[in-house]
Amino acid sequence: MKSFLLGVVGVVAMGIAAPALAADLPAQTYSKTPVMIPAAYDWSGVYVGINGGWGSENRCFDSITTAGTFIAADGCHNTTGGVAGGQIGYRWQTGSLVFGMEAQGDWADLRGSNVSILNSANTNRSRMDAFGLLTGQVGYAWNTALLYLKGGGAVIADRNDILSGGVVVATSSGDNRWGGALGAGVEFSFAPNWSAALEYDHLFVANNNTNFTVPPLSTPFGSDRIRGDTDLVTVRVNYRWGGPVVAKY
Repeated sequence: MKSFLLGVVGVVAMGIAAPALAADLPAQTYSKTPVMIPAAYDWSGVYVGINGGWGSENRCFDSITTAGTFIAADGCHNTTGGVAGGQIGYRWQTGSLVFGMEAQGDWADLRGSNVSILNSANTNRSRMDAFGLLTGQVGYAWNTALLYLKGGGAVIADRNDILSGGVVVATSSGDNRWGGALGAGVEFSFAPNWSAALEYDHLFVANNNTNFTVPPLSTPFGSDRIRGDTDLVTVRVNYRWGGPVVAKY
């Protein structure tokens, strides 16, 4: 009986002491470290830039009457050379999709020629002096990388001559031609608000009935239908305003 009473007293004593011991223990705290999600680059904003690269045209001359009736093919040639210019545009991003509009203007130096099939004493020569593009864009962004497609209108400044013995015997007054443009590019941001891109464009240039005259009196010489498309590959560098990089948690 004595042992039983001693055990009960011990249990009661431990029950009384437990709250006091618990009060002396430091409080436990729980914390959750926020998980960092990689920064999301926003392509939205106005941008301006420069570009430079290489171009090639396929030019074919078809002899026609002054009324535009086909007579005979007079041969084809390729014009190749460098291009350089600038662009300005605006993009807006929603989710991973990027939409935009862009105007581009370039100086060009594409030249080429072929011996006339109809008159081997003559040489048909053509050159592109400049071109302009007005296009819309749609793209998909992976943070600081952007893959995009573009399409719209194009205008090119063509010049065409007929040579004999290396001397210009007839020339056109200037053949600005309109057409369509399709292209694609990949662009990367390499610094805040700065990006670089590699772009390919194909210009669908309309056929042009060209009247040649003999300088300096502009005496009529003959007419050709000049046709052929253009391919361009350019490297571009852009600076953009707006669309900051935003860190998300």
